[in-house]
Amino acid sequence: MDSTLTRIAAPFPLTHTLLFNHPCSSPSLICFFSRRTHTKRLFNSNCKLVSSKRNAHDDNVVLDEKAYEAERLRLDAQARDSMAETSKREMETSSEDDPKAWKWVIRKRIWDLMEARNIAQNPRPVHHRIPNFVGASAAAKMLSGLEVFLEASCVKVNPDSPQKQVRFLTLSGGKKLLTPQPRLRTGFFSILESHMLSPSTINEACTSVGVAKNGRPIGLDEKIKVDLIVIGSVAVDPKTGARLGKGEGFAELEYGMLRYMGAIDDSTPVVTSVHDCQLVEDIPVEKLLIHDVPVDIICTPDQVIFTNTNIPKPQGIYWDKLSPEKLAQIRILRELKSRIERETGQKLPCGPSEKLPPTAQRRRK
Repeated sequence: MDSTLTRIAAPFPLTHTLLFNHPCSSPSLICFFSRRTHTKRLFNSNCKLVSSKRNAHDDNVVLDEKAYEAERLRLDAQARDSMAETSKREMETSSEDDPKAWKWVIRKRIWDLMEARNIAQNPRPVHHRIPNFVGASAAAKMLSGLEVFLEASCVKVNPDSPQKQVRFLTLSGGKKLLTPQPRLRTGFFSILESHMLSPSTINEACTSVGVAKNGRPIGLDEKIKVDLIVIGSVAVDPKTGARLGKGEGFAELEYGMLRYMGAIDDSTPVVTSVHDCQLVEDIPVEKLLIHDVPVDIICTPDQVIFTNTNIPKPQGIYWDKLSPEKLAQIRILRELKSRIERETGQKLPCGPSEKLPPTAQRRRK
């Protein structure tokens, strides 16, 4: 399934919610406010709903940026700890018992290499992240010279640090930016457009807090056409377009939901920006899962690679691969699952638990 490798050297001519302080609550209470429905919900530190209030003219609701960022960082750290446990468990399992073990071996090799060679930028360490590599801005510039970028009206870009400059170039180029809430934990996607921003706020709009402040949240019923997808990677094969993310599967879920919405199809280009050291040739295409998203174009600080990938793109969300734990984390997925079940009158399948690999579960019986 190897594809033709083309290298071009440089240069190139559902409504989400926001985190707020509640003026009449204790510091342990967190308020989420939906700008579309003007519904305010108050949660305690364990994310249990305390109260819900609809008020279209509540002038006291103001985004608490520090609280929003602190909560984001806390949840990110929690997620990385969970990924570290998962990777350790799966790497200790033989490849015959767990088909995902080989992925963690490649990820760890790249993360270790980037730290050892000091190719990484903050946030560090890069382990269990989409690594913010040295030269990310140069790779973004290469990407911005692509014909598919220049012709795109709407670009979906992941929220990770190495793609921040891509988000900036999208907005400053007068394009519509579609970006997900980190890990889809507080909602779904937000749309930002340059006319919604002042020149001084475009930089801020490229951050998670900026998206929360300035973005327009959308839901599953939004009619939108995405012309280009930019995705983060830990490792990518330039000969096949096979890609590995950080291991949580959110890029695949975002892709699947956009397919459900009719926003993208097989012809929608998928581009990634990485450091040259993240290019690998040992991703076994035959071991990829049905929901793994391949890339059509790779941009590094020094080159652009057209993979001409033959790997099929996912056609939607594969519910039999989605664990109960992942489903419990993401409200928009639960809403989508319920909607499909109502429309079809059939119960959708659910994947195995992430807590133990299926073989370990069988051995305990």
